[in-house]
Amino acid sequence: MIITIGGLAGSGTTTLAEVLSKELGYEYISAGYVFRQLAEEHGMSVIEFNEYAEGNTDIDIELDKRQAEIASQAENLIVEGRLSAYFVEADFKVWLHAPFHVRASRIMDRESKSEAIAKREIRLREASEALRYKEIHDIDISDMDVYDMVINTDSFKPESIVKIILTTLKVI
Repeated sequence: MIITIGGLAGSGTTTLAEVLSKELGYEYISAGYVFRQLAEEHGMSVIEFNEYAEGNTDIDIELDKRQAEIASQAENLIVEGRLSAYFVEADFKVWLHAPFHVRASRIMDRESKSEAIAKREIRLREASEALRYKEIHDIDISDMDVYDMVINTDSFKPESIVKIILTTLKVI
């Protein structure tokens, strides 16, 4: 079974992918991890690399292509990334949502940043990504039609979300 998990920064996609991966015994791949690796390889911060990627569509195309190729060769895999549901042939597609202040708080804690910096960076990153997604792929990141399930991660702990997903998968 191939499962995609998408969501905006700080919504809990990586945490859920890790917990679900352990529960199911599936490997997972992360677009964010690959993107951060590319940023590091180019000697840039994620924000700087987002801006660089705005003028270099090859980066987004490579990330999407790489995820799709890996998933097409797997029997069981969790693919975590904002656009994974659009490019990966998946059996189940999940989008995670959390209120802006919750996402900012998570990023503050994770990256040891002030609230003001975390909020500013989230806004810049999301504006940059939305622009790229629309220009490169004609994808409106706010359109949830491609997803089988949308969950507010402020309402549930990761283990509870895993139970919701597993219960749903038994039904479908």
